Amino acid sequence: MSGIFESKLAELGITLPDAPAPAANYVPSVRTGDTLYVSGQIAMKDGELVIGKLGENISVEEGAACAKSCAISLLAQVKAACGGDLDRLVRVVKLVGFVNSTSDFGQQPAVINGASDFLVEVLGDAGRHARSAVSANALPFGVAVEIEGIFEIR
Repeated sequence: MSGIFESKLAELGITLPDAPAPAANYVPSVRTGDTLYVSGQIAMKDGELVIGKLGENISVEEGAACAKSCAISLLAQVKAACGGDLDRLVRVVKLVGFVNSTSDFGQQPAVINGASDFLVEVLGDAGRHARSAVSANALPFGVAVEIEGIFEIR
């Protein structure tokens, strides 16, 4: 039987994927005490990387959808780190969102809202978090968005 958070995901028509494997020499997450640090998750759509640059060939709405996909991958990593029990998640502490954008693009917060809004929708108050939303001239593999997270777990 799924827990409270996975039931909410199911209501939204979302099934968490398997936690993505690291793309280089790092681990997907590190736990110290009740804090879980999750490595950056990159934008995916239909199993493919979303390549592009905000302010050039990716709209704010598409960028927000990318951020949401990153948040889904973050939750998948949290679930994996919690032995398959997403309800061990106490709260999202902080997100750091990187937006591959042109030098004149200034809507990084609107893009990362795709992740923030989704996490609050699924997790309620446990999804409210501190956050940074920053521009990057380039991201790994040319992806549009990458987000890392810090979580409190039990």
